[in-house]
Amino acid sequence: MIIFHSKIRPLDQTTQQNGRRSFIKASALAGGGLLLNFNWLIKQGVAIGSNESIANGGWLTMNGYIKINSEGKVTIMSPNPEGGQNVKTTMPMIVAEELDVKWEDVLVEQAPLDTALYSRQFIGGSQAIRYSWKSLRTAGATARQMLIQAAADLWKVPAEEISTNDGTLFHNKSGKKAGYGELGTAASAVKVPENINLKSKDKFKIIGTSKKNVDGLKIVSGQPLFGIDTTVEGSLIAMIVHPPAFGMQLKSFDATSVKSMPGIRDVFEIKVLNDDYGRQHFDTCSFLKVVAIVGDSTWQVMQAKKAIKVSWEPFETYTEDRTPFGGQKQVLTIPAGLESTSGHVAQMAEKSSKPAQVVRRDGDPETAFKNAAKVLERTYTGPFLAHNCMEPMNFWADVKEDSAHLIGPLQKAELTEQALAARLGLPLDRINIEMTRLGGGFGRRSYAHWAIESAVISQKMKSPVKLIYTREDDMTSGIYRPAYQASYKAALDANNELIALHINAGGIPESPLFANRFPAGAVDHYLAESWTINSNITIGSFRAPRSNFMAYAEQAFLDELAEVMDKDPIDFRITLLEKSLKSPVGSNNEYDAQRYIQLLKVLKEKSDWGNQKPDISRGVSAYFCHNSYAAQVMDVRMVDGSPVVDRVCCILDCGTVINPDAAINLSEGGIVDGIGVAMYGQINFVNGEPDRKNYNAYRMIRMSEAPKKIDVHFVNNDEDPSGLGEPAFPPVFGALANALYRATGKRFYQQPFDV
Repeated sequence: MIIFHSKIRPLDQTTQQNGRRSFIKASALAGGGLLLNFNWLIKQGVAIGSNESIANGGWLTMNGYIKINSEGKVTIMSPNPEGGQNVKTTMPMIVAEELDVKWEDVLVEQAPLDTALYSRQFIGGSQAIRYSWKSLRTAGATARQMLIQAAADLWKVPAEEISTNDGTLFHNKSGKKAGYGELGTAASAVKVPENINLKSKDKFKIIGTSKKNVDGLKIVSGQPLFGIDTTVEGSLIAMIVHPPAFGMQLKSFDATSVKSMPGIRDVFEIKVLNDDYGRQHFDTCSFLKVVAIVGDSTWQVMQAKKAIKVSWEPFETYTEDRTPFGGQKQVLTIPAGLESTSGHVAQMAEKSSKPAQVVRRDGDPETAFKNAAKVLERTYTGPFLAHNCMEPMNFWADVKEDSAHLIGPLQKAELTEQALAARLGLPLDRINIEMTRLGGGFGRRSYAHWAIESAVISQKMKSPVKLIYTREDDMTSGIYRPAYQASYKAALDANNELIALHINAGGIPESPLFANRFPAGAVDHYLAESWTINSNITIGSFRAPRSNFMAYAEQAFLDELAEVMDKDPIDFRITLLEKSLKSPVGSNNEYDAQRYIQLLKVLKEKSDWGNQKPDISRGVSAYFCHNSYAAQVMDVRMVDGSPVVDRVCCILDCGTVINPDAAINLSEGGIVDGIGVAMYGQINFVNGEPDRKNYNAYRMIRMSEAPKKIDVHFVNNDEDPSGLGEPAFPPVFGALANALYRATGKRFYQQPFDV
């Protein structure tokens, strides 16, 4: 049996500095075996036989473990958190492919957080597979080559004459063979090779085949996997009380009567982050001072939470230093006041009516609009949105004087660890975070203030504590998708052809604009402007950040523009892309026009575009984000005045697909999620207070409202993998809006769609 300790022993200093070949080899098992861990430093690179390049010019730090026992079983550690995107299955598949073992012989373990061994140990941006693709392959291939060399040394034959298949080494000339497990100890003495030959993609046996989720049986049988399942004897239960409105802060509280309630151990104020802490990108925290209630059981703490008397007061405008992810430090202004949605609407209307920051300008858009024969202008808006993860925020913590042990669901664990170290006054190597499966993330669990809260409470109580948020706590304390607005204006000439495009986009407190995405590069005269409005309502990443709104606005506008120009919606997009391909405007266009065109052509074929049934209304949408391309045709029919989505045809170009069934499942989930958000999602504010606090008011899509059929197809190409967790989500909004227009005769300029 293989046992993994919750905290992996850090590498010594020599190992950490040997970046080029920081494989550590060791005889790991009493019965003979091989343990490999690998760590490539950013931009340092590893020589591989094919001399292939990697995105962004170099290797990202990527760590993992291969452990082979004497029976030939292989344990592969999966370093990134698992949030339903299936990386816990897919990442080990990549290693196993190059190692050349049977998938049935692979055991997968979730690696704990350990920044001495791992980096970029987080999920977000749909980049986990893209960034780790070659490093994981190199890891498997290196282990395989070391096993081959061990066999060659033992059998006294050239390594080139040895082949492998499904965990067995063969020398055909002599008839000798051996399982990986038999040669593990010998392989541990082999020098780590400098040049590694990766498989050609036509030799893949595991990659490109469907494998079941390694946690599937545990999930359906209700076995503990999630943070909320954490049960440790002697732990107390904690909850927090936060201000009821944004713009308010804690003034005072009276816990006298609450402390005498059954099971209540203590009630006290905590401060989540210190005043002098330099906040990084994911250190968003809605309320720095909250009241903590600690007791013996969840029910007892909930009753005390309802009974406690707390006074709140408005805060004054203040500034906050923040360092964006990979960027320069910024100073943000957090305004005082109790904000309301009605005020937001007026502010955005005023902002969008004035010239804003010019982000991109091609040609002479002002003159083009002045001389236009026709101008089409439309404005689109989207509200604040809650993430609504099915598993409420939670974390378990046991903080002692010289160490801290935490268990729970995080998206950015290694970044959270840094904030924890600063808050607790402990070095990083004294903090141990065990990552559990996420019961939903979607960006919400990137901002782990609740993990810090649990640690601070445990430190105060000198006891292990499990912090649990109620649904109301989560939905009313941020962190939301921002409210957005985008105005599109198109100029047409006397021949009804597009000559100029102007985009004016902004939000509270973030702009959604992507100035260099399509249709930039396809229009001779192009202007993109951006603006923001400061707010004390905390916002953050929401599945496909910014793209989830801009795809809607862009694709809804292009559909209406195609109608005004009397063009087929798909053909119109292809025509623009062909212009961008043959004579691109500007030099900073993010997308590959050829891949975009191919995507739309496949969509026409697979959706049987132009041949829908008489009672079906169709909408199309296509969008590029997270290095991938997604396009959808949505079929809608009206039943008793309500829309029913009959079918969604989705085409994705995300490069090599590792696990097809998992990729389809992930895309289907994004489509269903997108329909629900487009139809029902919104958070409004009245004097700083959210108007929706639980599922009785925040409408979610129901199972009966999901599409009757979803067809997902992937463009076959030889590209390396790119994003998949998010790209299928943004096109949903535009496809649905365009289908609903054809079903109802009404254009939809506001989310949620009021049908």
